[in-house]
This record gives sequence, structure tokens and C-alpha cells, in this order.
Amino acid sequence: MPLADLRTETRPRASRKAAPAPGDPALADKAIAVHARLCPVYGCPIPYFHSLDPVSELVSSLLSHRTRNAESGRAFKALRARFPDWDAVIDADVPEIEAAIAGVTWPELKAPRIRDVLRALRDRCGSLDLAFLADMEVEAARAWLQAIPGVGPKTSAAVLSFSTLRMPALPVDSHHHRVAQRLGLIGPRVDVGPAHPILRAQLPDDWSAQDLYDNHEILMLHGQKVCHHHRPACGRCVLVDLCPSAKVSTREP
Repeated sequence: MPLADLRTETRPRASRKAAPAPGDPALADKAIAVHARLCPVYGCPIPYFHSLDPVSELVSSLLSHRTRNAESGRAFKALRARFPDWDAVIDADVPEIEAAIAGVTWPELKAPRIRDVLRALRDRCGSLDLAFLADMEVEAARAWLQAIPGVGPKTSAAVLSFSTLRMPALPVDSHHHRVAQRLGLIGPRVDVGPAHPILRAQLPDDWSAQDLYDNHEILMLHGQKVCHHHRPACGRCVLVDLCPSAKVSTREP
């Protein structure tokens, strides 16, 4: 059901099979090897795709769930064009917000969620300003954001990583998650939410925001361009010798 899917980020399903231990040195070595292989393919360092303030990035991330970037981008621009600021979105009627974001998946669910998240943020801070997160440790900042109902691991990491805060957080989207699962970096029953701390723990503690952004982007791009959901192109994958899921003879060449 769409409603259940939309809630996945904030209420992740429990894993039914044990995940790889985050501290496993072999998995850490593998994660770094994957990064080293993919970076030349996709051109690290990868430029940030936009530079939104943290509150705007929060809204953008909420819009992007299970929605193509082009559609969520258009919806974000439409929302900005219809309302003078985010405070006006809080004061708007849900049908008006829904009309502005009609191009995304499940606008009837995202419209009230966006309004409620922004309202909770304003009630908690007194204003719509998240600049103070820059003075916090990454995990503390993520926990602060995830205390807001409707904000889960992917959104909290996206706000810190993608916005002008440029903090070293690792978002995990569905493509990133699929590639990590097929590579055996996470277990087959580990959902997107629980995957965040596992995959982050496999990467060096001292990696910069750019390093972690690159890691997310190259795994996401690999999932979009090669490791497809239905027919992964194992025959042209630079990770095929590292991937226990690869079946070159039966997959797309």
C-alpha cells in the first residue's frame, strides 16, 4: 500500500535476517574497494547537485521519496512559486499544497506531511531556521531532526549532506540500498532505514562531507545505470568480481 511505503522511512521494518556486522574489517575493505572502483567511472569528486538552505532541503527531501528527481524538482519549484515562504505553507490549506506538488508520487500524503513537519519545526525552534545544526556533531544533528515526526534516516542525512550545511552524513536511497545489498555489504532483509548506520560504519570515520556525498552518488548512479532493479547489467559492471549476486550469463550484457 502506498501509505505503508511512504511511512517506511520513519517506521522501518525489522530485519528478519542478521545483517553483516558494521565493524567487520572485511566489509569495510570491500566498501572502500567499491568506492575506489566506482569513483573513476562516475567522476569523483562529484559536484553537489544544488545548494539549498537546510529547511528547503528538508522539504525537497520529503518530496523526493519514491519520486523521480525531475518530478520532485518541478514540484519543489511549484511550491516555492505558489507560496512566498515556508511559513506560508504552514498556514495554507492542505488541498492548496497538494495542488502545487501534484506531480510527485502520493501528493495527498506528502502535502499534510510537509505542512506538519514544518509546523513541528517552527514550534520547536521558534522559527524556520536550521543553521544551528552546523554546530552539532553529525549523529546528534540527525537525532534532532529525526525527533520530528515524519523525518527519518534518509531525510535527516540528506538535509545535512545535500544542503548548504555540507556535513559528513551518508544518505541511502533505494538505488544505493539495492547495490549495497547485491554486493553483500548489508543483509538481504535489511531495509533502507537500518542500512544507514551499517553502511556509514563501513567507511572511514574521517571521511569528509564530499567523500560521503561521492559514495552515495556513485552507488546511486551505479544502481540507475548498471545495477538495475529488474535486469542488472552484470556483463558491463566494474564490480562483478566483488559481487556475490552477479550472474553474467543470465543478466543483461
